[in-house]
Amino acid sequence: MLYEVESKKKITRIPHHDSYKTWHDRLAPEEYQAITDELHSRIDGEEIKTSSWIPGNDWRGTVFQPIYEKACRHNYDAAARFFGIIVWCVFMEHKEKWGFGKYKLNDIPIKGMTYFRVEI
Repeated sequence: MLYEVESKKKITRIPHHDSYKTWHDRLAPEEYQAITDELHSRIDGEEIKTSSWIPGNDWRGTVFQPIYEKACRHNYDAAARFFGIIVWCVFMEHKEKWGFGKYKLNDIPIKGMTYFRVEI
């Protein structure tokens, strides 16, 4: 479950839904499931996760490769955005309660969204 921390409002909407749907529909159901399964395995048991740090720089040979090649047709920016939305969806569906925000590291903005467990 995903919550907006200040308002304690549960998040139920997928951002950029039209783009998400287009990219999602280009993946086979088993490809999308493999991606979400991998994300769940990387999130479970953690207290904090930053989306852009999850997949690494080289997606070749990973379950994330079809995001770039198939869903986003070799468009790096679209693949990064789609990956971020998938992560968002995984946190929305997660059994634990999570908050989110945009933060800096050493005064440099972090590209991805940072998620953290909350008690709401």
